Amino acid sequence: MCRHLAYLGDAVPIGQLLVEPPFGLYRQSWAPRSQRYGTVNVDGFGVGWYADGDEVPARYRRSGPIWADRSFADLARVVRTRALLAAVRSATEGCADGENAAAPFAAGPWLFSHNGALPGWPERYDKAAAALPPAELLALEARTDSALVWALVLHRLRAGAAPGDALADTVRTLAACGEARLNLLLTDGTSIAATTWGDTLFHRTGGTGTDGASVLVVSEPGDDGPGWIPVPDHSLLIADRNGVDVHPLRPS
Repeated sequence: MCRHLAYLGDAVPIGQLLVEPPFGLYRQSWAPRSQRYGTVNVDGFGVGWYADGDEVPARYRRSGPIWADRSFADLARVVRTRALLAAVRSATEGCADGENAAAPFAAGPWLFSHNGALPGWPERYDKAAAALPPAELLALEARTDSALVWALVLHRLRAGAAPGDALADTVRTLAACGEARLNLLLTDGTSIAATTWGDTLFHRTGGTGTDGASVLVVSEPGDDGPGWIPVPDHSLLIADRNGVDVHPLRPS
């Protein structure tokens, strides 16, 4: 499993979101508090963020633990953003390692992360993978279950599906193949879509109206302050700076 986080709001340093919270994503790489599978997340990490005036996000990914990367410490201190998706990785057995296997995955304006696993991958999911054109299968960024999940989501987005529908349809397809764990997180820098399917998710909003409003969607809270709302398992979350909607996500 993994831990991940998405943010929309006023421009803040990356470190304020990831490093400074006492139980934030940085600490969750070695001491997660709510993780149901696995104990540490040291098999890579990644951060994707959006700069004003550019809809295509930048990414910084590495194959090792987030706390061992001195360059990230400088980046997190000075880079500010209004929208971000970040993840720390606990690799699924049998999946590739390396930087390309670390979330967030990206295409155009999209950033994506998968907190979960596809037990029995790849054989058990051959029917789901068969829905992809051969060129998209060959373009998988890494030989991992998460890269396949991202390819299925992206295929639906490119076909015109709304973000929430793309996630929900992908979850239903993969859940029909086996006991998959599918907490998915997707953003284009203006909205967030997420699912719960086998692990924890929380959200917190701040401010009022448009100016000053913010939303955080996280695998687990980064502090013990007020305002964190747990998302029930088997749910679809849609959020922007003005609010959060949560709906039941039922199997096919």
